[in-house]
Amino acid sequence: MPSPARTVMNEALALPPLERAGLIEELLASFDKRSRDAVDSAWAIEAERRIDGYNAGETAAISLSESRARINCR
Repeated sequence: MPSPARTVMNEALALPPLERAGLIEELLASFDKRSRDAVDSAWAIEAERRIDGYNAGETAAISLSESRARINCR
């Protein structure tokens, strides 16, 4: 990775998780619409897979506060 990109990457990795997620969203939005549509489609498929797993009793729900705590501790 070129030096300027590495610098940006290191600075981004120092951000809190939710700020990194926002940055990711903005970066993805900067790609052309076809690329963004592919990403959105992949996330929709993943969301459906997770819902199906929950409905089948394969996964359990957790509270929003627990979810945020898990995100912020990584």
